Amino acid sequence: MNLNSEWPTLLLASWRGRPDGENGGGKLVEALQAQCIDARWVVWDDPSVDWAQADAVAIRSAWDYHERLPEFLRWARGIAGVTHLLNGADAVAWSSDKAYLLDLARVGVPIVPTMQPERVSAGLAESFARWGSVVVKPRVGAGGSGVTVLDAPPSLNATRAGCHESGCRTYDDGTWLAQPHVPSVHTLGESSVFVFGGVPVTQVDKTARRRAVALDADRAGVAAAAVQAAAWSIGRLPDYARVDLLNWQGRWCVSELELIEPSLYLDVEPSNAQHFAALVRECLL
Repeated sequence: MNLNSEWPTLLLASWRGRPDGENGGGKLVEALQAQCIDARWVVWDDPSVDWAQADAVAIRSAWDYHERLPEFLRWARGIAGVTHLLNGADAVAWSSDKAYLLDLARVGVPIVPTMQPERVSAGLAESFARWGSVVVKPRVGAGGSGVTVLDAPPSLNATRAGCHESGCRTYDDGTWLAQPHVPSVHTLGESSVFVFGGVPVTQVDKTARRRAVALDADRAGVAAAAVQAAAWSIGRLPDYARVDLLNWQGRWCVSELELIEPSLYLDVEPSNAQHFAALVRECLL
């Protein structure tokens, strides 16, 4: 029920494992209410939710999407057909496949070097020859699931029949990406830049723990370029994004561009709630 019948309504889509949303999700609702927006958390696959009655929907913490991707993409298309879906269904589909990194690289955005090996004998072998230790990750995944660091190429024999009985993985079906293991993750850590309306606004760094820091101009520039490149791919500027960055050979590079359900890290950067609420207000005007 609306707090005020004249206020626009925003539904914040989460999943059954976190029906109240991400950490600090209450701050997000409070910030939206301060903008005269009635917001509440709902579960994305709850059949009782009437999405068409909302003025807008934001996918916020639907962290099981990668396990049910076809269903999730159909749901997103359906939502976009009945109300305003922040970032849009095209952004959801495009960014669900981490091969989008190759799209960014093609237009000059610095990324952590990425290969899409089609066969173990060629792609992964080349990756090891180029980088040494290799990080292999699924093209569709979230929360680090399926990510493996390999110090040597997997045996070709491990890709043949019988592998699945032993529980090992194969990497020769085109559904994986290979990247170098980035040593600076253990020293400089990872930076996340939050972009609202195409403008980098805040930054959270992660080493042993996450902490809010002043926005660095170099990292902000890379983040802005990544979001603009996404706009070329999906046909519109994303409303909001989190751009994760690693330092590779002295240069900050995109490791992830989160457009589907990027955590705003409200527990360490609560001002992101206000930035998000202001963005939503602008979208609904």
